[in-house]
Amino acid sequence: MGRKWNNIKEKKASKDANTSRIYARFGREIYVAAKQGEPDPESNRALKVVLERAKTYNVPKAIIDRAIEKAKGGGEENYDQLRYEGFGPNGSMVIVDALTNNVNRTASEVRAAFTKNGGSLGVSGSVAYMFDATAVIGVEDKSAEEVLEILMEADVDARDLLEEDGAVIVYAEPTEFHAVQEAFRNAGITEFSVAELTMLPQTYLTLPADVQPQFEKLIDVLEDLEDVQQVYHNVDFGDDE
Repeated sequence: MGRKWNNIKEKKASKDANTSRIYARFGREIYVAAKQGEPDPESNRALKVVLERAKTYNVPKAIIDRAIEKAKGGGEENYDQLRYEGFGPNGSMVIVDALTNNVNRTASEVRAAFTKNGGSLGVSGSVAYMFDATAVIGVEDKSAEEVLEILMEADVDARDLLEEDGAVIVYAEPTEFHAVQEAFRNAGITEFSVAELTMLPQTYLTLPADVQPQFEKLIDVLEDLEDVQQVYHNVDFGDDE
């Protein structure tokens, strides 16, 4: 179970170390969500989810407001939401989610990232079936028993609970994202250590030590691409003791 949280922690720490990049990506995602529906999070579920996620990364209000105002003003930029699936070294599995205004550019860059770093692009569905879309919400200063009681009282189902490093991590269906948060808020909890919609692998792969650097390079290159929003994989680096 620990592998789930460790991989998410590492990913979040990596993003926290690149604030300008993560702010830009959230700005784009907020703009797209606001433009596709009402620019009000209370009536736009997708926008509300993005804003909740942005809060855990401390995205400045100015960036959020600018993206929403741009959408309100009928911004002319249009983005396609794309998902690429591929294989890294030793059969590792990778999912890449992108928002792009140039599909050909993004496809070329993602393909090059895979082929130059020991991987290859797969067809749609070749990887995603081995992952589960999951809502991940973390709270601090509560025990697993207290969290479970809060969720049960609110009649909210969770797939799994993990207690680690002073936090309790709730894994739930994506459709339960708001329900889990609302249950916590009704219990007086308003701050979340993590609030993500992610893709969790059903099984994990441990790579040989001599292959890990190549895989890490692949992930780094993919995450550095301007159009890439999220990168998910099934590799366990073996630090979840």
